[in-house]
Amino acid sequence: MYDVIVIGARCAGSPTAMLFARQGYRVLLLEKARFPQDTLSSHYIHQPGIALLHRWGLLDELRKAGCRPIDHQSYEAPGVRLDGFSLPVDGQRTTYAPRRFVLDPILAHGAVAAGVEFRESCAVTDLVFEGDRVVGVRYTTPGGASATDRATLIVGADGMRSLVARKAGAPNVVEHPRQTCTYYSYWAGVPAHFELYSRPGRWIGVIPTNDDLTLLMAYFPQDEFASIRKAVEPAYLDAFRTTAPELYDRMKAGERVEQLYGTGHQQNFFRKAFGPGWVLVGDAVNHKDSITARGITEAFIQARTLTEHIGERLHDDEGLQAALERYEQDLEENHTSFYRAALNVAELKPEGRTEMLRKLVGHQELTDRYFSTLSGACSIDDFYNTELLTLLDQS
Repeated sequence: MYDVIVIGARCAGSPTAMLFARQGYRVLLLEKARFPQDTLSSHYIHQPGIALLHRWGLLDELRKAGCRPIDHQSYEAPGVRLDGFSLPVDGQRTTYAPRRFVLDPILAHGAVAAGVEFRESCAVTDLVFEGDRVVGVRYTTPGGASATDRATLIVGADGMRSLVARKAGAPNVVEHPRQTCTYYSYWAGVPAHFELYSRPGRWIGVIPTNDDLTLLMAYFPQDEFASIRKAVEPAYLDAFRTTAPELYDRMKAGERVEQLYGTGHQQNFFRKAFGPGWVLVGDAVNHKDSITARGITEAFIQARTLTEHIGERLHDDEGLQAALERYEQDLEENHTSFYRAALNVAELKPEGRTEMLRKLVGHQELTDRYFSTLSGACSIDDFYNTELLTLLDQS
C-alpha cells in the first residue's frame, strides 16, 4: 500500500512524485517508457520553471548535461522586431531548452533521490475502484506479467491522452478546436538565440538545445495539416524561406541532422482536475497548442501547487478534498490566461499584435516586460502599467 502512485514520469509526474516523497510519503512512480527516450516537445523552459529546478536542486544537473544557456529573445513580424529578454524569477534569468531524453531522466533521478520507487517499462492498463473511489492501478511489468498496487491517491501525469482521465471519467470542462500543426527538426551549424518569427498563416520558433544543435520549428494552420503531411519537407523549408529569409540563409549554411518530427493533434482543453482518489497534473489536466512552449513550465508549477496544497492532509479525507478543490481553483485562476494566450497566438494572425508591439521599439524596459508576460515573470495587469498606457496614448 502506497500513499501516492504517480502514472507518468516526465515533466509533470517526476516532480510531483519527488515533492510528495520529500513530504515523507511513500510514492510509486510508473512509466511506460524506458529512459532515456525522446518525445515530441518544444523543449523550452521559461524563467518560472528554471527557478523551480533551482529550488529543487536539479538545475546544476541540467547545466552539466550540456544544454546551451539562453539569455536573448527576439520576435519579428511584418513591420516590427523586438529584442530583449524576460525579467528574472527568483534570481533566475537564463533559460534552457533541453532535449527530453536529457531532461526527463534528470527529473526521474531527482524523484528517486527523494525516496520514490521508480519502475520503468510499466504500462498502466486500468484503475482499481472500490465503489466510486479509485484505490489503485493495474499494469504490466517489463516481463509482461500483470501487477496491481494500491494507494490513497492516484496521480495521472500521463499526458494529453491520459488513461487515468479516461478511466476515471474526467470530462473536459473547457475545450477548443485544434488550431495548428507543427513540424520540427534539429540543425547543426545554425547559430541562434531564442527567436520567433510570424506572418499571417505561419509561425517559426528557433531554440538552442543540447549538443550545439538548434531546434527549428514551423507552425501551420490546422486546416493545412492534411496537405502538408503529404509533402512535409518542402512545406517546412518554404515556411522558413517566406517567413524568416535571413534565418533561411543560416539554415542553408547548416545541416539538418535528424528527421522531421511533427503532429497535427494538439488538443486544447481543461479537464476536471480530480475526483475520489485521483487527480490530474500537466498535459493530462490542461493541454494547449505548443506554440507558446508553456507545457514544461506549467507542469512544474502544477506539481508544486498540488503537493503544497495537499501537504500533510493526504490521509485526512476532508482536508484532502479541500486541498484538491484549491488545486482545481488554482488551475482556473493561474493557468487560464496562458491557455487563452496560446489560443490567440495559434490563430496565426499577428496583425492584431504588431501595432502595439511597434510602439515598444526603443523602449527596452517595456520590451523586456512584454517578453516577461510570455514567460510568466510578469502578469498582463503589471505589463499594462502607467508607462505603457502613457506611451500608447501618445501614439
